[in-house]
Amino acid sequence: MPDRGLAANVCGEQVRLALLEARPAGLTARQLVAATGLSLYHVRKGILYIREVSAMANHTPLIWTYAGGYAFASSPDDWIAYECSRLRTELTRIGRFLSATVAPHAALTPEEEWIKLVLGQLNVVQTALTLVNKAGV
Repeated sequence: MPDRGLAANVCGEQVRLALLEARPAGLTARQLVAATGLSLYHVRKGILYIREVSAMANHTPLIWTYAGGYAFASSPDDWIAYECSRLRTELTRIGRFLSATVAPHAALTPEEEWIKLVLGQLNVVQTALTLVNKAGV
């Protein structure tokens, strides 16, 4: 078993190379374990590194689908479909957070500075995501 101390950039580069070799197909996390020889922990560490650093540095948009797993898709249609899916997910999460936590807090303490700030900022984010989501449909 590989050492848990592998650097994120090392894991990321191994995962990136495996995904490039599989292109245009994708690989699931388990397939990435087999392709790289890394543990599942290190594959996830590598995916996180790609998301945070490598995708932008190498101009390789990373997507994930149920059918294909992780992939460096080359089609803008694939990028847009993934982005729309993620936006819908985040919009749902923010909406639920607002209705389950923030709104009841605001109802109990409407004059509190903190809740005014949070409510204002999250409403702006929710509105922006809604507009982007409508544009992508």
